[in-house]
Amino acid sequence: MADIRPDLRYTEDHEWARPDGDVVVIGITDFAQAQLGDIVMVELPRVGDRLNKGDTFGTVESPKSVSDLFAPVSGEVVEVNGALDDKPELVNSDCYGEGWIVKLRAGDAAELDALMDAGAYAKHVAEADH
Repeated sequence: MADIRPDLRYTEDHEWARPDGDVVVIGITDFAQAQLGDIVMVELPRVGDRLNKGDTFGTVESPKSVSDLFAPVSGEVVEVNGALDDKPELVNSDCYGEGWIVKLRAGDAAELDALMDAGAYAKHVAEADH
């Protein structure tokens, strides 16, 4: 069973978003990392990049596949998780903690509110699993 945190918001593409003041921390969900298998590389955007909701901002690579990462909200990249350059496996071992991917200064709080809550995401995962 996938670990779905009640304090996060979720996308249909299996990214999570956590507001932290005027910044939104973004990563991939436990379900996503489990589906990918061992993460061997994470391609990160550059600090200062401007993203619109739905934009591709990087990739996560495993022996099985390469998956695009999509911005759950619009904003400016204010920090990337440089630890993933040397330890991409942090996404597998702690996807909601040390395995976060990027931090955005969000432009529109309504975009965050429009994302799925934990209950809606749990239903989405259950449907995807069948």
